[in-house]
Formats: sequence, C-alpha cells, structure tokens
Amino acid sequence: MNKKPLYRKVNTRAYGVHHWKGGDAKHDRNTKTGTQRSMKKGVQRGRDYTPLFKFLLSKIGKDWDKVYSEACARLDTPEPISWMVDTGEALELNDYVRIGDHSCYSQLVVDEDNKLQKHNPDYQGETIITDSDWTCTINANALHKKQNRDGIFTH
Repeated sequence: MNKKPLYRKVNTRAYGVHHWKGGDAKHDRNTKTGTQRSMKKGVQRGRDYTPLFKFLLSKIGKDWDKVYSEACARLDTPEPISWMVDTGEALELNDYVRIGDHSCYSQLVVDEDNKLQKHNPDYQGETIITDSDWTCTINANALHKKQNRDGIFTH
C-alpha cells in the first residue's frame, strides 16, 4: 500500500506565494564573479513539511527506529526530521522549534528507551517571543498573542 508523502509541493507560480528565491545574482551581473556563476542543481523550492510535523506528533511514545524508517520512506530528504527531533546531538533543548515565520512545534527527543517524546510535555506556547500582535500556531493549533500596554504578551 502506497502512503501519501509527508510533504506538499507548494504552487510557486501562484500570486502571493512567497518562497525562497535568490536575488543576489542581479548584483553580480556583468562582473567577473557573476560570469562564473552557474545555476544551482537540486535546489528544492516550494516544500511544505507540515504533514511530516503532524505525523511526528502523532507518533509520540512509539519506537523511534520504526517512526524514522517510515518517515524517511515518505520524504524526499530526511533533513526536515532533524528540524524537530533531537537524537542527542543538541547541547541545549528548547520547549519549541520555530518553522517558518509563524509556525512553532514542540521540540521532540528520543529518550533512553528509544521512544519519541516531547521535550516538555506540558508546554502550551506560553513563552513564544514575538515583536507585535500576530497569530501563530503551536503544533498546528492557532495561538493568538496580544501585547498589552506594558509590552507583555498575553494569550
């Protein structure tokens, strides 16, 4: 049985869709470094890994080796897994990881029993730092924060 991939291709031609694109080539045009530049091969633009992050959250408490092998089989590259899951290399763990401008997910870790766990299971997005009023998501759930007159953010 073929399962759906854990990423979506974003329509990069649609109006208003912002994606990573290079603008530095216009500054190097007609210079010695600009003439030597070639197009980059294998650059992936327009990938949305939200299905992967939801998949990982749904597998909390499961065996990490099985979760990892299933996720890798359904991805184009295993790199986005390391954005959310720490397997022991990080020196400092956070309650959440920021993916994009307004999306945050719980930091996941692999415990000593090789089970996938949240780093802080009680975290609900209390300490997400923002510069102004905005709506963000924590684990794909909307979290609206407002700044009061004293500059303190509240839910």
